[in-house]
Amino acid sequence: MINVSNSFQHLSSLQTAAELRPVRAMKPPAYVPMQARTYDGPSGQPGGSVLVQHTSVNIVTEPPKDHFIWSLLCFAYLNPCCLGLAALIYSIKARDRKVVGDLEGARHYGATARQLNVTSTVLVALGLLFFIITMIVVL
Repeated sequence: MINVSNSFQHLSSLQTAAELRPVRAMKPPAYVPMQARTYDGPSGQPGGSVLVQHTSVNIVTEPPKDHFIWSLLCFAYLNPCCLGLAALIYSIKARDRKVVGDLEGARHYGATARQLNVTSTVLVALGLLFFIITMIVVL
């Protein structure tokens, strides 16, 4: 809390009453008061001002996967029944759709490429397992 009497005594010791000048607030030349605006609702509606709040939610989604490397490996090494080639084609289509900006189309092609890659990998794994078991039984 400020002690007013001490402030006046200190002020009077520095200046006489005739020397005191009123302090004026300086306004810049281009001073424009801010105007608060509220939403008055649809025109013709009774009632006063209504404050409207908006909430925005930013959902960041990761881009769809195209499984290109997996498809390339299935094409080069596994490739049973040309599933690796089909997976590679769908992976390239998914990558093209992603570049164009069609994320839904890229997601669809990527899912198809993934299914073909899984099928190709499972078929090769079963074939390899069958080959190893056959070699063990024969020898």
